[in-house]
Amino acid sequence: MNEAFSAWLLVATGACGAIYIIAGYPLLLWKLQGRKAPPVAKDQDFRPTVSVVMAVFNGEKLVEAKLDTLFAQEYPADHLEIIIVSDGSTDRTVPLIRQYAAAHTNSLYPRIVLIEAPKGGKAACLNLGIARAQGEVLFFTDVRQPMDPAALRHLAANFADPTIGAVTGEMHLRRGDGGEQADMDLYWRYEIWARSRQSEIDSLFNTTGCIYAMRRSLAAPIPPDTLTDDAVLPLRAFFSGYRVIFDPAAIAWDFPAVAGTEFRRRFRTLAGLWQVYARLPRLFTSGNRMRWHFLSHKFGRLALPWMLLLVLTGSLLAPSGILRTALLTTQAGLVVLAVVNSIIPEASALKRLSSPARTFLVMNLAALAAVSVFFLPASIIWKPTQTSPAKTS
Repeated sequence: MNEAFSAWLLVATGACGAIYIIAGYPLLLWKLQGRKAPPVAKDQDFRPTVSVVMAVFNGEKLVEAKLDTLFAQEYPADHLEIIIVSDGSTDRTVPLIRQYAAAHTNSLYPRIVLIEAPKGGKAACLNLGIARAQGEVLFFTDVRQPMDPAALRHLAANFADPTIGAVTGEMHLRRGDGGEQADMDLYWRYEIWARSRQSEIDSLFNTTGCIYAMRRSLAAPIPPDTLTDDAVLPLRAFFSGYRVIFDPAAIAWDFPAVAGTEFRRRFRTLAGLWQVYARLPRLFTSGNRMRWHFLSHKFGRLALPWMLLLVLTGSLLAPSGILRTALLTTQAGLVVLAVVNSIIPEASALKRLSSPARTFLVMNLAALAAVSVFFLPASIIWKPTQTSPAKTS
């Protein structure tokens, strides 16, 4: 096998893999319109007891607003408890929660349970909350995101169907004047569409961390260094034979990430996925009834930058010629376009190309960096997301 053939083989392999992940799988997923699991027997009158479980670290600026949105849920107060675990907070988070609880102590309001834990990370806090919970259903949320008043009612209604083990809602990304997350609308719309299709076919592989629920009988403690509880816990339901579904009627909102922080956000999430997949090799076997979707979509997200590296490596090793020059020029052009995105005026037509290019580059660099989860402690990888206020329509 000569060097030229090897180089072009790398290019072809990487290109085919990348094209399949980016375009091939979405097309096939769209073509599978006729393949569906039985409709979810959702019952809006079904009211299981629910335990809200939320870990908080130094959330003094957000916790009262979050409690307001939880208390505004259209759900019977006597069927709801709110368990908040303070992860070694050093600000006024704990006093504020106590004051709020003292002001809402009658039967018109849900019960608030406050657990003060030493600093140990989100997963350790969730373990404490799960152990304390009494509800038939656990509802996991974060302190940052407000929710639609009907969100919890919609999530709980799905558990009237005995085949449902976990359900996630939809997070709407608010547009802002800045913030890199505002540029991810196209990617997020695809992700929501893919979740909807996979939910109709059978199940999802992970949920949205700020708005998901599962049967308490299926929950168990997770390793304290877990980075993505919203993958580990739902997968336990999935491998117990239950469906993990998507309900777009349950809505939460989030703000754009502060400029310069989207890489770290994606890095943390993708590192968490590497961690989960390494610890659950069953995902890659026939024991995963949605294996093709997992490999094409979730694992494909981690594999994509490596496919692109194959294309780049093959292009560099290929013999001189028009094709090699075209490949290298195209790749360099996309990188340059992504790098200069921040200095291109918002009104410029070029922004329509540079912004997706920047998002694509950031996501794939984060996926490459995410393999460091096998060498770095989780405490270094985990950093809270910083957000900026958004203008909403």
